[in-house]
Amino acid sequence: MIFAQATTVGLALLFVLSTLKPDWLRRANPAQPIVLGASAPLAAGRAEAKAVDTHRGGYSLAAKRAAPAVVSVMASKAPARNAGSDERWHRFHFGPRGQNPPQERRPQTGLGSGVIVSEQGYLLTNSHVVEGASDIEVMLTDGRQARASLVGTDPETDIAVLKIDLPGLPVIQLGQVEGLQVGDVVLAIGNPFNVGQTVTSGIVSALERDQLGINTFENFIQTDAAINPGNSGGALVDEAGRLVGINTAIYSRSGGSLGIGFAIPINTATQVMESLLRDGQVQRGWIGVQLRELTPEFAEAFKLPIHEGVLISGVLAEGPAAKAGVKPGDVIVQVGKAVVHSPAQLLTAISAVPPKSATTLSLLRGQQKLEIALTVAQRPKPRPQ
Repeated sequence: MIFAQATTVGLALLFVLSTLKPDWLRRANPAQPIVLGASAPLAAGRAEAKAVDTHRGGYSLAAKRAAPAVVSVMASKAPARNAGSDERWHRFHFGPRGQNPPQERRPQTGLGSGVIVSEQGYLLTNSHVVEGASDIEVMLTDGRQARASLVGTDPETDIAVLKIDLPGLPVIQLGQVEGLQVGDVVLAIGNPFNVGQTVTSGIVSALERDQLGINTFENFIQTDAAINPGNSGGALVDEAGRLVGINTAIYSRSGGSLGIGFAIPINTATQVMESLLRDGQVQRGWIGVQLRELTPEFAEAFKLPIHEGVLISGVLAEGPAAKAGVKPGDVIVQVGKAVVHSPAQLLTAISAVPPKSATTLSLLRGQQKLEIALTVAQRPKPRPQ
């Protein structure tokens, strides 16, 4: 009887304490943690966290996949004779540099970015990052440094290929530009202003941007992901962390990002890299002509029956076009089977023809339609600027 009464009183006391003073019971059992939400096993918790991260629109996984393969590129160049003449150009591409005494002529150092695309140590970067460099150093995100050798450059697309010799290199996965659409999320990864590796996000603002006057051959991906000086040669990746472009230029009035950046599509960059590795130069066709837009005023003045095509304003003596009989004033409307409406399209169509190969030009000379056969030559290397 006494045990039953004591048990009843104890249970009643426990009920009163749990109802009125629950904190007293928690303090009496300090080993039990305070639970703020539902718990889950460790493996399940990780899977749930990953699902939550994907649901909330985070791109940390894409950044983790791509970032180790993005490197900083430091190019040392001999001092210029007129050190101040290219200061604005240097600051735009590489950011501000240290102030040296005017009487000293020290080597110039430019900073850009690069992307490791091969286990053999091949990197993609911009041609303007390493132009004229006498020494190129590459720094990985894991702290390793290596001197890079220059495999080759293609200033007309602003692509350069470097090579480093280090074991266990992280390699980025290549994406498909053909599947890229306006509005897709992209990340820009690089080393802007030498502050350290930085990831910015945005969307694809436009595709196939050309006639910007940046490169000879233009087919840019436009993005509003922040790209700043030092990002040149860095990676533009999709939401899975796959490389879709090489960041190359920005539109800016101040030198900083205004939300208009341009990247070279990865298919263009890899084609240039393969040509440089195989031939030491990019194989492009050339016929030796100067081009102009066919304006409505010109077509009306010469009473041309067409308003689309490319006007030949000049023909280089002894060039393939001159030898085939092309004359200034001719209007080219087709190269082979490719119809052309602008100088950029004609330039692209001719460059796609392998050197020493034959093709046909469909053109208009006044009211006369002509088909001219010619053999294209290798496009000359552009002169350094």
